[in-house]
Amino acid sequence: MTDVKSTGKRTAKARQTRERMLDAARELFVQRGYGATALQEIADRAGVAVQTIYFTFGNKRALLKELIDVSIAGDDEPVATMERPWFTDALAAETAGVHLRLHVQGTRAILERVAPIIEMLRAAAAADPAIAGLWEQDADPRFTVHATAARSLVAKPGARQGVTAEHAADLLFGLLSPELYLVFVRDRGWSPVKWERWSYEALSSELCPE
Repeated sequence: MTDVKSTGKRTAKARQTRERMLDAARELFVQRGYGATALQEIADRAGVAVQTIYFTFGNKRALLKELIDVSIAGDDEPVATMERPWFTDALAAETAGVHLRLHVQGTRAILERVAPIIEMLRAAAAADPAIAGLWEQDADPRFTVHATAARSLVAKPGARQGVTAEHAADLLFGLLSPELYLVFVRDRGWSPVKWERWSYEALSSELCPE
């Protein structure tokens, strides 16, 4: 039993250290940019040896990828977005209106974590083409998520007649984008709650006015 407790404590400590390193990387990457931030600075901010970062993540690019992945998911569990409870609960909703409300709510939670680092990521990818290759996929994963939601939503009671899944996907992809989120929340000073309410109302008028 003592060995089990000891192992559990070490695992918890390692996770806390990992979280400190990711938090430090997020802060410094956003403040200074990916290229201008050295791993030693991240280590100093996190209170660890730089070798700990290399041991945990391998290199700077891998650290960035982990930061983005964890920001999207909200944790470090290997569970895809479309398998997350917020997404599956929305799919299970009986009406289009409830589905849309849950989808916007879940997307807001992701954007609160991801939107502030999107511009940093784009600048990093422009300076280092290898970064874009860290997420090699045939389709934009964000669009795939919204398209899956759209196909389910338009088939439910309350959905506007004649709206195709393709059109609904385009609306979700556009209005729930990190770029538009930043325009309202960062540039215009909206609260995330106000953005969520506006996004739901705007999408509802197009997709499920009833």
